[in-house]
Amino acid sequence: MSSPTVSHGTQRLAILGSTGSIGGSTLDVVARHPDRFTVTALTAHRSIDRLYDQCLAFRPALVVVGEAADAARLEQKLRAAHLDTEVTYGADALCAVASSQECDTVVAAIVGAAGLPSSLAAARAGKKILLANKEALVMSGALFMRTVVEHGATLLPLDSEHNAIFQCLGTCLKSGAGVERLILTASGGPFLTRALDSLDEVTPDQACAHPNWVMGRKISVDSATMMNKALETIEAHWLFNMPAERIEVVIHPQSVIHSMVAYADQSVLAQLGNPDMRTPIAHALAYPERIDSGVAPLDLTRMANLSFAAPDLSRFPCLRLGLEVLRDGCAASVTLNAANEIAVEAFLQGQIRFTAIAQVVEEALHRLPPLAAHHQLEDIFAADAAARAMAQQIIRHLPAFGAQRVAVH
Repeated sequence: MSSPTVSHGTQRLAILGSTGSIGGSTLDVVARHPDRFTVTALTAHRSIDRLYDQCLAFRPALVVVGEAADAARLEQKLRAAHLDTEVTYGADALCAVASSQECDTVVAAIVGAAGLPSSLAAARAGKKILLANKEALVMSGALFMRTVVEHGATLLPLDSEHNAIFQCLGTCLKSGAGVERLILTASGGPFLTRALDSLDEVTPDQACAHPNWVMGRKISVDSATMMNKALETIEAHWLFNMPAERIEVVIHPQSVIHSMVAYADQSVLAQLGNPDMRTPIAHALAYPERIDSGVAPLDLTRMANLSFAAPDLSRFPCLRLGLEVLRDGCAASVTLNAANEIAVEAFLQGQIRFTAIAQVVEEALHRLPPLAAHHQLEDIFAADAAARAMAQQIIRHLPAFGAQRVAVH
């Protein structure tokens, strides 16, 4: 990752996925600093009413939505409010926004594989990219990082864990000299101590009720299965050029220490803060300066206990699968991510049990070959499509709640 110089002008932002939790938190920080940031573009897939409210507040020149009908409805609402914001739609429009000369910084906050093309477009355009879409690196780590370097883009992580590591690395960021381990902390989600034999009965609402963080439903389920930490270990591998054996995951239920870096002299540096995504967002937006994030100060005197434990891979099989993919060289990471997206959506729709998410992912990994070395974007999308189709096939042979599992043929 290259480091930007201090900018004394107004930073022009395109926020991809503005109606999600990261997008909303970004706009909260931006609103506190109108002298530093201007919103030139916002995008959302379906949340038209929320996007309309954001347009009223921030008056972007351009918005992008997923479908033509939604674009027409939004345009009608904007014209009634006497706003001349241009409305476009579709994947090509999304990539055009990410690479537009009208923005300096792209906040990549679209959830899942859908965020990869626009994130890559921003990299090719040499933008400053604030990356919250971990799937982009999970799916295309080597290609993505090569594109960033070749086109002179700047990449700053928004995930709280990777942003914490970025801060802790300090002057060692480029060379990696003296860095022994990256330690990613994980809350363990809502089921850290729940009886294992009751996980079959977990409901979507229970899985989305994270004890510390307020997030969207997909990432909340990923936190409950700890697939999010599996994806984050792969992301850390690419972001910081760190081999698998030097990336560690530690359960830290309080979510106060967001991650750590261990050095050869046995110093361990940690980044602490309240569990609020506005902290890493503010850090990345203003880097290398510091600005107010709106987050409450951390009161150390109220912390009676900060605890740590090794993750139980029998409780969290999704984490086990992710670590196996990382240790095998990430060639199967596209399948890991795609099968998980399909399985999580099926769970949220009530089609499969919570415990079946890991089953679907593991079977897809067993049934599909990993990507060959030196793959290109079209290879990634082909592998993604194959994994989604395979996951759907596996799900069709799984029972809904209350039935016994049948074999997949």
